Amino acid sequence: MTTDRAANSAGTVTETETTAGPDETPRAHGADSGERLRRWRMVLGADSAQSTGCTLTGRDAAMDGALTALYENGGRQPGGRGGGGRSAGLGASAPSVARWLGDIRTYFPSSVVQVMQRDAIDRLGLSALLLEPEMLEAVEADVHLVGTLLSLNKVMPETTKETARAVVRKVVEKLESRLTTRTRAALTGALDRSAKVSRPRHHDIDWNRTIRANLKNYLTLPGEDGAGTIVPERLIGYGRAAQSVKKDVILCIDQSGSMAASVVYASVFGAVLASMRALRTRLVVFDTAVVDLTDQLDDPVDVLFGTQLGGGTDINRALAYCQSRITRPADTVVVLISDLYEGGIRNEMLKRVAAMKASGVQFVTLLALSDEGAPAYDRDHATALSALGAPAFACTPDLFPEVMAAAIEKRPLPVPDREAHG
Repeated sequence: MTTDRAANSAGTVTETETTAGPDETPRAHGADSGERLRRWRMVLGADSAQSTGCTLTGRDAAMDGALTALYENGGRQPGGRGGGGRSAGLGASAPSVARWLGDIRTYFPSSVVQVMQRDAIDRLGLSALLLEPEMLEAVEADVHLVGTLLSLNKVMPETTKETARAVVRKVVEKLESRLTTRTRAALTGALDRSAKVSRPRHHDIDWNRTIRANLKNYLTLPGEDGAGTIVPERLIGYGRAAQSVKKDVILCIDQSGSMAASVVYASVFGAVLASMRALRTRLVVFDTAVVDLTDQLDDPVDVLFGTQLGGGTDINRALAYCQSRITRPADTVVVLISDLYEGGIRNEMLKRVAAMKASGVQFVTLLALSDEGAPAYDRDHATALSALGAPAFACTPDLFPEVMAAAIEKRPLPVPDREAHG
C-alpha cells in the first residue's frame, strides 16, 4: 500500500520495513514484531488500530496526531485517507496552525518538515495564513517556501513584508554560503584558462606549467657535478583577467509559477556571478513581459522581490531583449532557464537562438535549476534546440558552476545523461 501519509513522512514512518503485501493485513515476525506493528500503525493511521492491535502512546501518539491533522481531513481535500466521516485537519485559525507547525518541527527531521509544510499549503489552502507575520516566524524556511512567498508578494500586507524578507534572506544566505566558493573557484579557473597567453609578462608567467612544458630542454652544466638548467623556449602564463571583463553572461529566467525554485537559485547565482570582476552579468526575468533586474544584482533578495511568479510565457520576446544587449558575441554566454512552454512565436524563438549561435554566442538551455530532478517541459522545443546545438537539460545547483565553466571555455557541456533531451 502506498499512501500520501507514508510517502510524506519518509524517514520517520516507512512501509518498506514491513512484510505485508499490498492487500494483506501486516504480519510481523521475530523479536521486532512490536516495532513493525508500530510502524504499520503509524503508516496506516487510526483506522488500522484494530487490525494491527497496536495502541500509540506518548511521542508516537503526538506524531500520529500531527500526521492525522494533515493527511486525514475528513475527505475535504483530494488525496486524503478520509471519507469515513472523521473530522480532522488544521482548521482555519492561525493559533492551531502555529501549534501544528511547532509540533512537526519537534517530532520530525527538517527534510520531512519541509515536505509536510508544502503539503499543508497545497492540500489545506494555508497560503493566506502565510501573510501573517506569526506564521512566517513559525515555518521551516526553504526554497519552496520562498517561492510561495514570492507568488504572494503582490497581495502581502505591509505588516508582513519585513518578516517575509527576513525569511527569504535566511534562505538566500544559506544558499550563498553553499554555492559561492565552488562557483568562484570553477569560473576563476575557466576564465584563467580561456585567457592563457603565449607571451606573458614576467609577473604573469605560470612557472609550474612553463617548467613542465620545457623539460625536454634540460641542459646539464659542465663542471657543476650533474647540475643543469632548463631553457624556457616557450613561456606559459595567463592574461590579467582580474583587471578587465573577459566574458559577458546573460541569465534569462522564466518566472512562470512552475519555475519558482529555479528563480530562487538563479537569483543567487546571478549575485555571485555579478560579484566577479572578470564577468559582466545581466539578469533578465520574463513571463509575457520582460524585466531587467541587473541593477539589483548586488542583493539577491531585492532581485527575488522584483520577480512576479505566475502568468504566461513569451520566450521569443525575452530572447529578443537579450539579443539586443549582446555587444561581444564571441565572449558572451546566454543561459535560458525555462520549461520551454512557449506562448509567443515558436519559429521566431528558434531563429533567434540559431542567430545567436551563428554569431559565436555560447547558448545554454536549462529546463530547471533546482534539486527537484527532471521537470515537466515542452519536448518538441527541447528537441529543436538540441538540433541547433543547444541541448536542453535539468541542472542541479551543484552542477551549475561546472556547466558555466564549460560554456566559458567553449567545451562540451556536462549534460547529465538521464536528463539530456533531444
